[in-house]
Amino acid sequence: MDKDVVKRICLWSGPRNISTTLMYSFAQRSDTKVFDEPLYGYYLSHSDAKQYHPGAEDIIRAMENDGQKIVDMMLAKKDKPVLFFKNMTKHLLDLDLDFTKKMINVILTRDPKEMLPSFDKVIHNPTVEDVGYKNHIELITYFKANNIQYLVLDSKKVLLNPERVLRKLCKIIGIQFKDNMLHWEHCARVEDGIWAKYWYKSIHKSKGYIKYKPKNQTFPIHLIPLLEASRPYYLQLLNEAL
Repeated sequence: MDKDVVKRICLWSGPRNISTTLMYSFAQRSDTKVFDEPLYGYYLSHSDAKQYHPGAEDIIRAMENDGQKIVDMMLAKKDKPVLFFKNMTKHLLDLDLDFTKKMINVILTRDPKEMLPSFDKVIHNPTVEDVGYKNHIELITYFKANNIQYLVLDSKKVLLNPERVLRKLCKIIGIQFKDNMLHWEHCARVEDGIWAKYWYKSIHKSKGYIKYKPKNQTFPIHLIPLLEASRPYYLQLLNEAL
């Protein structure tokens, strides 16, 4: 890897999509610095989500709320040769997406049949706007219209064989895969956002990628309309996943 070139990876995820697991994975690399959802405060301060996201006011107070300043930060940072920005696609709101041309864009998705019940436990009765599938397709549409390269990861595929997917991902990015990306200490990280207490209990107990297990619980009836609305978007994403 060219030591003079900083590789800026933007992970564009939906909620409950092992995005924090991937952040922890990249955080094990000595050549990488990770950033946890830098656009979260901007998103909350410019949307109705602040009314129902846990800890919203604390998050808004603790973070930069000017979206363009955050984008400028992501483009200016040179802490290490690899920078990993964990983001939620819905956090983009109405930002100018031109900056994505300078990023390595990785979209992370998950089967809504598995994701929606998990998200519903924290934010009850979510909407299409909350869960990110439509946002993903809109982002891909922008990428294609502007000849911007992107990758798609599916959470299940990652968990079934994390080393295989990470090796492929690292090769495409142009960095060497490191074995330590598969394991970490079971504790919080300094990079965790202040929202970790609401969302990160499982990752803090883990020592690496948790083996995939199918969800056998009965799917909540009240989420069926959202499942039906999300599935067509998810199937488009799955068709492109590594």
